[in-house]
Amino acid sequence: MIYNKYSKFLKDEFGEKVYKLPIKLNLTCPNRDGTCGLGGCIFCGEEGGSFENKEGSIKEQLIKNKELISKKYKAKKFIAYFQNFTNTYLSFENFKKNIEDCLIDDIVGISISTRPDCLPDKYLDYLEEINKKVMVTLELGLQTVNYHTLKKINRGHGLAEFIDAVIRSHKRNLRICAHVILNLPWDNLDDNIETARILNALEVEEVKIHALYVLKNTRLGRMYNAKEFDIISLEEYKQRVIIFLQNLNDDIVIQRLISRAPEEDSLFCNWDRSWWKIRDDIEAIMEKNKLYQGEKVKGFDLL
Repeated sequence: MIYNKYSKFLKDEFGEKVYKLPIKLNLTCPNRDGTCGLGGCIFCGEEGGSFENKEGSIKEQLIKNKELISKKYKAKKFIAYFQNFTNTYLSFENFKKNIEDCLIDDIVGISISTRPDCLPDKYLDYLEEINKKVMVTLELGLQTVNYHTLKKINRGHGLAEFIDAVIRSHKRNLRICAHVILNLPWDNLDDNIETARILNALEVEEVKIHALYVLKNTRLGRMYNAKEFDIISLEEYKQRVIIFLQNLNDDIVIQRLISRAPEEDSLFCNWDRSWWKIRDDIEAIMEKNKLYQGEKVKGFDLL
């Protein structure tokens, strides 16, 4: 296999196909309300990483989406996915209730999108107990290990906070999925490779790869209109993904190779190509050239 696909991992883990059920809540982020910054990341829109409209309580959203996906794909097992903004940025009691509302029939896992600087030990201790019932994965936005770029995109945290979050989560046997953007205008290929190497060293379990898209009515959108930066070509993006994978341990699960985006609200989105077409092109290049995940990872023999 050219790379370690998430769908295969889930099938091996649970014996059949497993589908994510996204949950959208009325939340915010400490990088938006002044706690650690204002305005949020320069690329973040008002939906906070989620552009699928959802209404109702957690249980109502799960049941409705489960019925739709079950009917379409004959699915029987699901992962509840807290998708938008910072899902640990609320009171402990509210957080507990949200998690407990997910523990319904056919839910075998819970994925929680959050920030690495927003994971109190109390929350992690609780998730350690939940992890004994269903598989818990923390999806942490890293984006890059380049701290200059992290400042430029107004992340509100650095690499140290990510490292700390991974170490503390691993002590509790929680899975980590790192989100990375491989075409940030202020990063180069060396930054992509260093990001892979840091993730290897931290032994993260999963990676979700994104291509930067530019939303209207964002700081990044205003910068894009003012021509303050350039976006790399699609061909260069494909090469960056491939080289990133070559430098990433082959036991790390890859959730995706490129992000989806709300095209109607975007100034730039996936080079005006379908996300699945770009994914297929990357896979075809790797297969044709016999390239595979982990082939450039260097080990060290200590004497």
